[in-house]
Amino acid sequence: MATIEELKARIIGGESLTEEEAYGLLDTPNKEELYQAAGEITRHFGKPAFNPCSIINARAGQCSENCKWCAQSGHYHTDSDVHGIVSAAQVLDQARYDEKKGVKRFCQVTSGRSVKGAALRKVCDNYRALRKETNLFLCGSLGLLTKEELTQLWEAGMRRYHCNLEAAPSYFPSLCTTHTIDEKLQTLRWAREVGFELCSGGIIGMGETPRQRVELALKLREVKPDSIPINILVPIKGTPLADTPPISDEELLTMVAILRFLHPKAELRFAGGRARLSREVQLRALQIGINAAVVGDLLTTVGSKIDEDRQLVAEAGYQ
Repeated sequence: MATIEELKARIIGGESLTEEEAYGLLDTPNKEELYQAAGEITRHFGKPAFNPCSIINARAGQCSENCKWCAQSGHYHTDSDVHGIVSAAQVLDQARYDEKKGVKRFCQVTSGRSVKGAALRKVCDNYRALRKETNLFLCGSLGLLTKEELTQLWEAGMRRYHCNLEAAPSYFPSLCTTHTIDEKLQTLRWAREVGFELCSGGIIGMGETPRQRVELALKLREVKPDSIPINILVPIKGTPLADTPPISDEELLTMVAILRFLHPKAELRFAGGRARLSREVQLRALQIGINAAVVGDLLTTVGSKIDEDRQLVAEAGYQ
């Protein structure tokens, strides 16, 4: 087995790890050595400017899918909000506020398997308003769409599409039975064909094994995402995962490092659940590999304030 230093040098030289080498990172006895090497890879390939993105919950609740972690599923009894597609005025109010705070990317996120018909037209109208009234880079997370639907969104001004794989292929079927990872991959392939940048990651801490986290990271190499959101499970009362114990800080930091080894040029984006982490652990994750974040209103899980994030990323050495 090659040393961490040797693996790091190969990645910086443009090579990729084998699957065996990727799984071997879990057995690194000195995790600090792994974290330090991941940080060096991040600084070698990354940009000095941190990349924040804000989101709006553009449609909430009553989802037909049975994802065991999600408060928005109509299969479970939670206290999640329920509303239809938000108006252009609501979207613009938040977008303008976030843009003034220095945010450059803005994403509409909808509950549900997909967005079709009148709902899709309304979402497209929102994007056209955003394109006209702001200078934000526009992203979307709208479920499992066809190539034709994705083309409509492209024409409305959206430029990055988000669809998380969520979990390893070997574990996902135990978490959701109403759709498959293959359906997600097809949506992402179509999005890439239309011209979109891709955003795809997952949730850790849902009862998966450490090897399954590496399996997810390896599967994401098929997607080649520009951005990889890293969510930490927030157990929500009423969902089947409500009593799931939290992962350790070391498990999180190790996953960040492994993702950086396998995706040296991607944005690793802090997303939902990071409010469960101490400030010190968040700072360490930024030093290891996190170089982007979802800021502001994080759907149904507690997020963070934009000004606080700016202080934290500056402390980590980002602009």
